[in-house]
Amino acid sequence: MKLTLRVWRQQNADAEGAMSTYQVDGISTDMSFLEMLDTLNEELILKGEDPVAFDHDCREGICGACSLVINGDAHGPERTTTCQLHMRSFEDGDTIDIEPWRASAFPVVKDLVVDRSAFDRIIQAGGYITAPTGAAPEAHATAVPKPDADFAFEHAECIGCGACVAACPNGAAMLFTSAKVNHLNVLPQGAPERETRVLDMVAQMDDEGFGGCTLAGECATACPKGIPLFSITGMNKEWLRATRKVAKR
Repeated sequence: MKLTLRVWRQQNADAEGAMSTYQVDGISTDMSFLEMLDTLNEELILKGEDPVAFDHDCREGICGACSLVINGDAHGPERTTTCQLHMRSFEDGDTIDIEPWRASAFPVVKDLVVDRSAFDRIIQAGGYITAPTGAAPEAHATAVPKPDADFAFEHAECIGCGACVAACPNGAAMLFTSAKVNHLNVLPQGAPERETRVLDMVAQMDDEGFGGCTLAGECATACPKGIPLFSITGMNKEWLRATRKVAKR
């Protein structure tokens, strides 16, 4: 395959960015999208040029690091992570636009790399416990109803890639935050911090500068792990419940 790549290049957070055009040839349809970018970078290095900076780690669709907007879609034309997107999804001679996530809460670090530490701070706002509890409990010591366990696992699949934010017309982080809130709040182990968790995490999300949610649904459509839109509704119910409980105190 021979492709024309239009790639966002930006030297640092303070520099002006622009699209640069590159030609790549000999691309196999079996390559992943990141392997195609590796090929481009090898050619740039051989020419003495600065390679394109992009995030990646596991390349197995697990870590969520590979965050790219491809032809206007978060992670590209398939509902998967960028590292699991293969070049068979494109045609020989295609022009492909490659950009970073576009959200004020995700500032560009360099080229296609953005700072997603806002997600880390939202998770940290949920708190943690360092109480000594002895040995690991028996797996069935705390009974969890099957529907609750399934609900928790479904939301725990979120890998924090940020596609939901990139796809949202408002740059909202409600799907990510709701996934983290719901998978803990539905379990009995998360019950003691149920109210404080949702209030603190939502407050931190707002402080990070993410946009407001209008339930456009683009977040759930772009999510590579299929976190459902009703997750947001569930978090809203948790937040209202917590707000009312705190108000009564």
